[in-house]
Amino acid sequence: MNDVTTSVILLTFIKHLKNTTAINIILLLILSAIWSTTKMKATLSILLLIFSFSTLTAQDNATKNIASTIKSESLINTVKYLSSPELEGRLSGSKGYFKAAQFMADEFKSLGLLPVENNNYFQSFKIELNEIIPPSELSIIVNGLNKKYKLGRDYVYRGFSGSGDFNAEVVFVGYGMSIPAEGYDDYNEIDVKDKWAMMFKYSPSWRVNDTINWSGTSIRGKAHTAVKHGAKGVLFVSLPNSENPQKPIGSVLAGEEEHLENIPLIHIDIPVADEILSASGFNLSMLQTIIDSTKSPNSIRTKTHIKTITNTVYNKNAVTVNVVGFLEGNDEVLKNEYIVVGGHLDHVGQQAGEIYFPGANDNASGSAGVLELARAFSKIKDELKRSIIFVLFASEEAGLYGAQHYVNNPPFPLEKTVAMINMDCIGYGDSIRVGNGLSAPNLFEIAKQNDKLYTKMMVDNTWKGGGADATPFHRKSIPSLYFVTTNSYDHLHWLTDTYETLNPELFERLVQLVFYTVNDIASGDYKKEEVID
Repeated sequence: MNDVTTSVILLTFIKHLKNTTAINIILLLILSAIWSTTKMKATLSILLLIFSFSTLTAQDNATKNIASTIKSESLINTVKYLSSPELEGRLSGSKGYFKAAQFMADEFKSLGLLPVENNNYFQSFKIELNEIIPPSELSIIVNGLNKKYKLGRDYVYRGFSGSGDFNAEVVFVGYGMSIPAEGYDDYNEIDVKDKWAMMFKYSPSWRVNDTINWSGTSIRGKAHTAVKHGAKGVLFVSLPNSENPQKPIGSVLAGEEEHLENIPLIHIDIPVADEILSASGFNLSMLQTIIDSTKSPNSIRTKTHIKTITNTVYNKNAVTVNVVGFLEGNDEVLKNEYIVVGGHLDHVGQQAGEIYFPGANDNASGSAGVLELARAFSKIKDELKRSIIFVLFASEEAGLYGAQHYVNNPPFPLEKTVAMINMDCIGYGDSIRVGNGLSAPNLFEIAKQNDKLYTKMMVDNTWKGGGADATPFHRKSIPSLYFVTTNSYDHLHWLTDTYETLNPELFERLVQLVFYTVNDIASGDYKKEEVID
């Protein structure tokens, strides 16, 4: 081979390098210089290097092209449907939830994802289901005046409220704690029989002594304590002296205690609590200050009556479903290793036919992300080495029950599951956070490097121990990452969590970052790491 022939071949390679970057140009200049000062035997090595770099560039461009198909318009269209009134807040096990689940299953099928259980996309399990139905009323009677409150503004029902239709006096019982053996009892020397017990929703931030641990006190746990002392209903209220006192929110997180079918559980706003206290000489802030400063109860009668009409329908053994589909890998060995990409589909439902909680960010956004990633990977399914499982979890809001059911009944071996990627609340905020990076540092590094190359919106702080639906996987020693956004919760569990509030650019870039991260894991280069507790 002479110099002219070699030059022609070299120029031909250069001509066919499409989308050449600055790095390509620098490399080619270096290689040309080396070629001009060495013997002809180096020519083939140089051409091989150029060809290899060309191949890598082409692969990178192909990956970018697929990632670029992930668009905010498509993501938000999915969120718009999932958060629509038709689905009534997607309470796990409800008709609205099953509409959402069927919609996502149909989308999985259309993309060519394979079913995993009984030849369908549903993984069924039992849950408690409590639905709040019409009619509904909450009104105050003080100084002979009757004032009706508005559901969704002045109060909301707890998701596992019981039914009740009665008029009774309200008694304030502080934090609603009764541990007399340890020296603390909010019910000491106060009569709540056949009355409303009004209490702070949260536990104290202090301890009476080192033996009392308030943590783990659930909503139903507090309600059971009130009922034990004779109360007919419970009014929960946020702490007024907090930096940002919580407005009443929709929630089905209740605890493991037995359901109280005939005890209304209502979260009232702080101004409503102050109106209830208006005849007592106290306001809520004063009462919290006294209790917190003395670490002693200060329970009082309010001399105010509350009337309620509350109707609920409870089913202890309702059925709900995870939605699961997968793309099988193509490598003879690696196709038997799995990546789980998931997010929860459920939210907290509707109340009394008057209001519903849209749950656009929480977590229609994560569900839309799962679907969009399934679309993207279905376009390159013949190139996948590892298999990818796409899961939409049920009952996250009640206690991560869908993710827990999956790891307890895995359709694919957990020991062959090399990674779990979770998305929850990914459409609202200003930057990207990736949690559990301290427990899965190698996975976290993959995400960080992809962010530096492509999205440039990821913050450095992370944590360990899982987070949301990644938690059950972490506890099973599966390396996991939890994608979320910073400042994500302004509308959490409230009526304003609608698709109009979402940040399209952030939403799009986060899902693209997940695509790049999962694509790297699916390539086979990543080896399952030891999880750090």
